[in-house]
Amino acid sequence: QRRSLAPSQLAKRKAGHEDEEEEEEEEDWHAPTSRKRQKAASETESGECYRSPFRKPLAQLTNRPHCLDSSQHEAFIRSILSKPFKVPIPNYKGPLGLRSLGVKRAGVRSPLHDPFEEGALVLYEPPVLSAHDQLKIDKDKAPVHVVVDPVLSRVLRPHQREGVKFLWDCVTSRRIPGSHGCIMADEMGLGKTLQCITLMWTLLRQSPDCKPEIEKAVVVSPSSLVRNWYNEVEKWLGGRIQPLAIDGGSKEEIDRKLVGFMNQRGLRVPSPILIISYETFRLHAEVLQKGSVGLVICDEGHRLKNSENQTYQALNSLNTPRRVLISGTPIQNDLLEYFSLVHFVNSGILGTAQEFKRHFEMPILKGRDADASEAERHKGEERLKELISIVNRCLIRRTSDILSKYLPVKIEQVVCCRLTPLQTELYKNFLKQAKPVEELKEGKISVSSLSSITSLKKLCNHPALIYDKCVEEEEGFMGALDLFPAGYSTKSVEPQLSGKMLVLDYILAVTKSTSNDKVVLVSNYTQTLDLFEKLCRNRRYLYVRLDGTMSIKKRAKIVERFNSPSSPEFIFMLSSKAGGCGLNLIGANRLVMFDPDWNPANDEQAMARVWRDGQKKMCYIYRLLSTGTIEEKIFQRQTHKKALSSCVVDEEQDVERHFSLGELKELFTLNETTTSDTHDKIKCRRCVNGHQVRPPPDASDCTSDVSQWHHCADKRGLQDSVLKAAWDAAVTFTFHHHSHEEQRGIP
Repeated sequence: QRRSLAPSQLAKRKAGHEDEEEEEEEEDWHAPTSRKRQKAASETESGECYRSPFRKPLAQLTNRPHCLDSSQHEAFIRSILSKPFKVPIPNYKGPLGLRSLGVKRAGVRSPLHDPFEEGALVLYEPPVLSAHDQLKIDKDKAPVHVVVDPVLSRVLRPHQREGVKFLWDCVTSRRIPGSHGCIMADEMGLGKTLQCITLMWTLLRQSPDCKPEIEKAVVVSPSSLVRNWYNEVEKWLGGRIQPLAIDGGSKEEIDRKLVGFMNQRGLRVPSPILIISYETFRLHAEVLQKGSVGLVICDEGHRLKNSENQTYQALNSLNTPRRVLISGTPIQNDLLEYFSLVHFVNSGILGTAQEFKRHFEMPILKGRDADASEAERHKGEERLKELISIVNRCLIRRTSDILSKYLPVKIEQVVCCRLTPLQTELYKNFLKQAKPVEELKEGKISVSSLSSITSLKKLCNHPALIYDKCVEEEEGFMGALDLFPAGYSTKSVEPQLSGKMLVLDYILAVTKSTSNDKVVLVSNYTQTLDLFEKLCRNRRYLYVRLDGTMSIKKRAKIVERFNSPSSPEFIFMLSSKAGGCGLNLIGANRLVMFDPDWNPANDEQAMARVWRDGQKKMCYIYRLLSTGTIEEKIFQRQTHKKALSSCVVDEEQDVERHFSLGELKELFTLNETTTSDTHDKIKCRRCVNGHQVRPPPDASDCTSDVSQWHHCADKRGLQDSVLKAAWDAAVTFTFHHHSHEEQRGIP
């Protein structure tokens, strides 16, 4: 019988007389055991060890580590690190994402974007292979589609998609084998910048070889447009790319940035686009010429028309095969300048300068001469066709008529303004005294004749601009001071002394009082801008002014402020020489071109500032001309049709090249009896006694020189209320052109 082993019970038993007997019983007692333990004990006694059938034998462990020599250890570590990363999913072929590091695409090569997506812009499509050829081709070398990023292709208009395709074909040598350049010659406002940004982004990201076509690109532009290019890249690409824009700084700082840009290598270049001005590029060309870039884009590329200047030579020595030249007006003066532009983008396509002059320029110029024989004219036309056929392979040009689908209506009006009595007397007095016609010798214009042209142009703007010459009694202005009103002073502007200034005063006053429209005033002379300022202060108009004295950074700020709907400025004064190119002034919808330029490219650039993408209101363009004066002769030269372009004329210093002696003499005449010398010369069949009685049934009703002006109008035919109000002041006649009407007669 088992007894309790509790301490209390043991104490009781020790106290009794049974102590010895109980100790013997305790020594003999054993706790009962289970059958399994009894079986194990019996097996132990028999010498056999029990092992479970589910238990694997354990290896004997020792505390002594296994030692490797250093070479074995290094080889072991290298074998681990050399293994490429693999996605731990069997047969994985999905996209790896843009930010995966060290990950190589598995499986068949595929394009960056889906070429079969609706609206996809495919620039390159691999040739279709037969089943037999597909078995033989190396999958790792098979070309893939090149597809424009959908972020950009969704916003491209049809003409812009066509332009991007043309640019890509040219720079990848698919249009002209061995040549990688082109000229983007679309007119202003058609989105040349967006098309070039799309080209750059595509080349930086993809190619038929499933890798980027280029590593870096350089954009060279006028200094006033550097910030604009930076903003455009940010606008269309967001944070996908970080361009480097250099628009100021010390020489050391600029050199350091350029060295950093040129030293970038690899697939992931931090700043693959450099935006720099022509002046800065020329000063730091040595740094950029030490390396190579994949693409160079020259904005406002007509600045490279002279192959002898330093900027042209610096850019031409840049190590890059792909060159894109942007210019809304590539043909400005003569064929040799045109040759310089084409030669820059595709060297050798037209031969050397001497070969070009002999084969193209001389025959074409002879054929255009007024005294040319029939054989010379025929030869000139043949050479011209040959030249155009060659150049059109690397030049794309679309007119602004395309914009009529997307932008509000634009009405361009040529307003003929009569001279005031003071201007008329000063004009006739100058022609009598200076005798510029007598200075002409054998059809050449002397220095004094050029000075006479400038004096007459300034007189047409306002007599105040030639007042100092009258005071000093320079040639042509002797005794002219007596013609001015008593007590006249240049400190204040007097609009009533100038026909054009009088019309401008009416236009501004009516616009300000009847609408919330803003106005851009453009002139070739800063002296005229000074007069505008005086007029604005007298009338208490808020204004801003941009000319060559303004810094680049400040230009961008005032343009942005003026375009804001909440800005109070009513007038933006612009010097066509300083800031006419590339500015976007959609905050205004009325523009006054106060004086014409010999080169229509300058006028076209300035007039395109308001009718651009983003414009929401109907646009009015007023081109003011003094009736019967040299300004009408300049306008006639602008609209005169030439073989190479509908608007190709000379700079002032080259006027004598295409003027006959009779035409030169005609410059220095004043027609006081006409309402419009231009209208008289075109022999318009639409009008009876100066009134338009019917629209022309075809382009033959007007000479091709001015058939772009669809309507001639006197006061009764005007629809613009602003111009109607100014008519009685000084307006004599107008031509106007509607942007939504088809242009005719212009090749």
